[in-house]
Amino acid sequence: MKLTTILFDLDGTLINTNDLIIESFLHTLNHYYPGKYEREDVLPFMGPTLTETFSSMDPEKAEEMTAVYRKFNHEQHDLLVKEFDTVFETVRTLKENGFKLGIVTTKILDTVRMGLDLTNLGQFFEVVVTMDDVKHAKPDPEPVLLALEKLGSLPEESIMIGDNHHDIDAGKNAGTLTAGVAWSAKGAEHLMGYKPDYMLHQMSDLLEIVGVE
Repeated sequence: MKLTTILFDLDGTLINTNDLIIESFLHTLNHYYPGKYEREDVLPFMGPTLTETFSSMDPEKAEEMTAVYRKFNHEQHDLLVKEFDTVFETVRTLKENGFKLGIVTTKILDTVRMGLDLTNLGQFFEVVVTMDDVKHAKPDPEPVLLALEKLGSLPEESIMIGDNHHDIDAGKNAGTLTAGVAWSAKGAEHLMGYKPDYMLHQMSDLLEIVGVE
């Protein structure tokens, strides 16, 4: 079946929030556990929800730690967030060619809007599914299936694209094709271990996959 629908993760896929996320974790963790965490130590925390990550450290302080993280994250957002190469042009071309586009993210809506407004990408997406919309985050298929329902699309005509194995597994669990992005902070080799159908080395690689000249 011809692909009609493309779902994207946001952080680390469409917009380069890697430095923002890492610095937000380091700020928070160094407050609660001084000197214990370095940059490479927080890479495994990229992908799961903040609640999952902080609850695994200290269930009683998870909510407080999340608030500290989000305060720093919002304050530093526009200084540290950048757009990945070829993303804007590729997404615009897909929209112009009639593809249905959605975002599926583990962020809350307020933070998503900040990123989309900063990069001017929001104009291209019909649907944005955030943590506010679901009970179960990626890799559960719920957010992917909700986005497809809102777009009126079937899994077999859709592809889920992301920088983390949670995105690949969520797409597979929902029955879509999947693509990893080689610019993932965890590296292309890490993502290939989860067997995505495609690996994008830059976002414009997607155009050939979906048949746009």
